[in-house]
Amino acid sequence: MSLQSLNPATGETLETYPLTSPESIPSLVDRAHDAHRDYRRSSFTERGKYLRKLAELLGKNQRDHALLMTREMGKPVTQAMGEIEKCARACEFYAEQAEKYLAIEHVETDARESYVAFEPLGVILAIMPWNFPYWQVFRFAVPALMAGNACLLKHASNVPGCSLALQQLFDEAGFPEDLFTSLLIKSRTVDEVIANDKVSAVTLTGSTAAGAAVAASAGKFLKKTVLELGGSDAYLILKDADLELAARLCAQSRMQNAGQSCIAAKRFVVDEAVLPQFEALMVKAMAEYQQGDPEDDNTNLGPLSRTDLRDDLHQQVAESVKRGARCLLGGEIPDGADDGNRGKGAYYPATVLTQVDKSMPAWSEEMFGPVAVIIAARDEEDAINKANDSVFGLGAGVFSRDLERAKQIATYELQAGSCVVNDFVKSDPRLPFGGIKQSGYGRELSYFGIREFVNIKSVVVG
Repeated sequence: MSLQSLNPATGETLETYPLTSPESIPSLVDRAHDAHRDYRRSSFTERGKYLRKLAELLGKNQRDHALLMTREMGKPVTQAMGEIEKCARACEFYAEQAEKYLAIEHVETDARESYVAFEPLGVILAIMPWNFPYWQVFRFAVPALMAGNACLLKHASNVPGCSLALQQLFDEAGFPEDLFTSLLIKSRTVDEVIANDKVSAVTLTGSTAAGAAVAASAGKFLKKTVLELGGSDAYLILKDADLELAARLCAQSRMQNAGQSCIAAKRFVVDEAVLPQFEALMVKAMAEYQQGDPEDDNTNLGPLSRTDLRDDLHQQVAESVKRGARCLLGGEIPDGADDGNRGKGAYYPATVLTQVDKSMPAWSEEMFGPVAVIIAARDEEDAINKANDSVFGLGAGVFSRDLERAKQIATYELQAGSCVVNDFVKSDPRLPFGGIKQSGYGRELSYFGIREFVNIKSVVVG
């Protein structure tokens, strides 16, 4: 049994990798557990040295790692370079902040002394997606390792090269042997790993269906989970918004990574007083993203990661149009899309849909690709209601010149884990990241994230 690495821009097979043998998995978990038992006693200073070395290695080999990403899942190479830089910044951030985030907290009680301590849980299994194949892993692994845990990585099946490269990076940075282990396994093997009594917790970034399955499996064994799942982020364009700014930033968010981002702006709920102007500006902004070779530094729209996902996206677009949506831009699979020539492969063009209502997939489902969905609203209240009318709750935004009112909406009205005003949602190590509703639970990043996989222990001295 093996995993194939395919280039989505050309359809060519890059490499074939043997799967981790099922017989070896218990031993690999044992070794991770043994590595954790020694590592948990290491100092924050020592752990920080490993992270700083990791950041150094990323900087030295930035383009090589970026090209691996580009060839396995299609991300434009300049965006992949940015992803590597973000991983390095996260290493530096947690090397500086982890000790403060996990410092003992003294509490006044009737006892002689009372305090709260933070201990690592043990071996953490991470099930990670292909869309940000380095950043998603670093986002969980860096704080988990700084907290004293060991990490097992089950990466997406279409990025096995990235998975192995990540293990090599952590090994070269000097982390103890077996502390970070990549498992090349199929999804059906995940339950077996979760069931192992030496796996303490599970984190997953992926679809809502995958999250529900993993949560159910972990729940049988009462194991902690953190889930970052799908999103259909709504951005309110109020009638007093700077429309040119809104269109530019909304298109930038929507088109990052060919639209394959959980936190991309996806639904644009626009006050009907400015709807025609916003539609025109959005079409203009989206049209600036043209398909090209993702290894070319000038390309800003690469292919989707797989042709089956591209076909699913097109079906959502076609069904929405069939039900009455109007397509203002794109909406067609390129001619000869599977010929393997430049500009073909798993490509899909920048697309803008308007006149979208609740009967359509474009409203209710996550559109995981370069498709902007415009929804008309009668007024501010209607816009808020339509933004919240979703099973998802990952991110949201408000564009308005009235900053105080926009802040009120972002803080108290929009149902999402992250909200922005006159900008778009981005993950940042300094801020907690995660969702509500079917977008998951738990938080990554900041001190909230590093405390997800620790035992928060009360100690009382009589």
